[in-house]
Amino acid sequence: MATVAIPAAKWNWVPPYPQGRTANNLDADAQLVERCLAGQDAAWEDLVKLHTRRVYSICYRFTNSDAEAQDLTQDVFLRVFKNLKSFRSGEGLFVVWLTRLTRNLLIDHYRRTRMDRATESIEDQVKVLEETTAVLARTDGMLAGREASEVLQAGLQRLSPELRETVILRDLEELEYREIAQVLNVPEGTVKSRLNRGRAELARVLRRHKVRI
Repeated sequence: MATVAIPAAKWNWVPPYPQGRTANNLDADAQLVERCLAGQDAAWEDLVKLHTRRVYSICYRFTNSDAEAQDLTQDVFLRVFKNLKSFRSGEGLFVVWLTRLTRNLLIDHYRRTRMDRATESIEDQVKVLEETTAVLARTDGMLAGREASEVLQAGLQRLSPELRETVILRDLEELEYREIAQVLNVPEGTVKSRLNRGRAELARVLRRHKVRI
C-alpha cells in the first residue's frame, strides 16, 4: 500500500468534494472500490487521494495535533486497505463507511492513551467525538486568518468528545443527519440534540474570545 500523502496546510479546511457531494462523486466512490477489489493499484491511489483530506481533517480537528492526525490518517487508510472487502455499496455510502471506520480508530486511539487524560473518562471522550462538527461550517466562513482559525480550533478542544465529533461531521464534513446517525449508531434525534448543544457551547467559548459568530 502506498504511503498516504497528508495535506500540508492544517489551518485552512477545504471541503473533501470541491463542488459539493453529488451523485457522480458517490458513484465514483463505488466504482473506485470495485476497481480496488479487482487489484488495480491506480484505483487505490485515486481513492486515497480523494479522501485523504477528509480523514485528516476529522483526525486533526479532534486531536488538535498535526503529528497525531498524520499518523492516524495513515492508520485509517491501512485499516481501509485491510477491510475494503467488507464494504457493500448496496448497504450504504462509502463516505459513511469510511467516516465510521475513522471514528472507531479515533476511539481506539483515545482508549490507548486515556492515562494521558486522567481527568476525563473514555465516555466523555467518545461524547466529544460525537458532537463537534456542526459549529465549524457556521463559523469558519466568518473567521479570517490563522489567528482566528487557532481560536476556533482551541474552542473545539473545549467541547466534550461527543459534541466535538458531531459538530465536525455535520459542519465540517457536511454529512446529512441520517449519515451521521449511521456513523455514530444513534438516532437522528440524538444527533440533532448533540449538534445543538455543541454549537451553543462553541458559541459561548468564541464569544469569550470576542469572536463574532
